[in-house]
Amino acid sequence: MVRIGVLALQGAFREHRAALDRLGAQVTEVRLAADLDGLHGLILPGGESTTMARLMTEYALWEPLRAFHARGGQLWGTCAGAILLSGEVQGAPPQFGRQDSLGLLDVTVQRNAFGRQIDSFTTGLDVHGLTGAFPAVFIRAPAFARVGERVEVLSEYEGQAVAVRQGRVLATAFHPELTGDDRLHELFLQGCLAPA
Repeated sequence: MVRIGVLALQGAFREHRAALDRLGAQVTEVRLAADLDGLHGLILPGGESTTMARLMTEYALWEPLRAFHARGGQLWGTCAGAILLSGEVQGAPPQFGRQDSLGLLDVTVQRNAFGRQIDSFTTGLDVHGLTGAFPAVFIRAPAFARVGERVEVLSEYEGQAVAVRQGRVLATAFHPELTGDDRLHELFLQGCLAPA
């Protein structure tokens, strides 16, 4: 059985867990480095990326997460989680200075690219690998303003990349866990089961 972790420091980790439970995955809530042991993949959920980054520092998770990826672990970041995976972050509040990220995805991510909380919306997106439109929920969502040569764009909205993949790293600017449509979670699980 595939074993998936969900980073459970802040944000929509319970909703991701519910989707994975529906698909029959064995799920671990990850708060400490030791929680990564034995996992095939890890989801970094949506939430507040500066808060999540601060908690990752407090719990000494930066290097263990990079090491998890280096030894073959699959990663998926949604919204704030996508920001944390990126190589460069634009639009962080000035009081925070440069925002830390894992640097595992060759993209520049623009925070809040589609507006504030009041500008949240849901739209159907074509996503490479899925049949039929996916109901994407955008809440203070980022966009991938620059995409590196080795990064595959899986979906766009109004000309901006909103779902990308690079090797064992998947990132979506929107919140699949809030839709009840588990197809992206299933796609992630398939990647976790694929031979390295």
